[in-house]
Amino acid sequence: MRNPDPVPIEGSPGCSRREFVTGALAVGFAAAVQPVAAQTQITTDTAGLAAGEVKIAVKDGQMPAYRAMPAGGSKLPTVLVVQEIFGVHEHIKDIARRLAKAGYLAVAPELYARQGDVSKLASIDDIRPIVASVPDAQVMSDLDAAATWAAANGGDGRRLGITGFCWGGRIVWLYAAHNPDLKAGVAWYGRVEGAGTPLQPKNPIELVHNIRAPVLGLYGGADAGIPKEGVERMAAALKAAGKPGEIHIYPDAPHAFLADYRPSYRREAAEDGWKRLLDWFRKNGVA
Repeated sequence: MRNPDPVPIEGSPGCSRREFVTGALAVGFAAAVQPVAAQTQITTDTAGLAAGEVKIAVKDGQMPAYRAMPAGGSKLPTVLVVQEIFGVHEHIKDIARRLAKAGYLAVAPELYARQGDVSKLASIDDIRPIVASVPDAQVMSDLDAAATWAAANGGDGRRLGITGFCWGGRIVWLYAAHNPDLKAGVAWYGRVEGAGTPLQPKNPIELVHNIRAPVLGLYGGADAGIPKEGVERMAAALKAAGKPGEIHIYPDAPHAFLADYRPSYRREAAEDGWKRLLDWFRKNGVA
């Protein structure tokens, strides 16, 4: 369903042959995560919120995003919400609503908008090539645009945070090295090491000395895709560089332990991680 409370778009660029055109955000959950674990799925309502799809002007077109905020709010602390590999589907929208219930303006831009809609792809193997074609530089620019949009539409640009999950967890670390105005970030099970590519040339551990905002990393000790040893190397690198970041590892948690719609969900770790997120933003000037 389209947003019943659209926000006007300001500063939209003129049309050109290079301008990209996008449709609506995904409705429901991505095909690749079906069936959903309904018994653990958390659903956050929109009571008291202004929530729905918006369009954000970027340099070569308009990018769809999901926005949630307390209704009628202004100068709100702002959190950029960075998607899992599955795009801005229902779980990411729900995360935005949870943040809005806590008093934030949360905006989740669809960062694969130019490369393709992954929500209808049933296989992770079909999703990976699309995600691999998304340049880090483009993502940084799009997040800057989302932050600018939020500051002009109810947010406070001086109280800016970011959180992201899986694919988005890596992006949190990168953005903390990119935007000097960022106050704090929370990275959930995002990759910190690995070989670079021409489009994604560096990983977080290579950018430690450039990180400007304190980042809280939340990781699972039983994550099959992100070895604990690598996460520990990232923690050691932060400490050696004198950075204010912090990493917490849940020993028995797998990857995606906050994803309440999947079998990977671990309630105790998820609830503790969410409390740590709110505390981290509060402590570091985002609340």
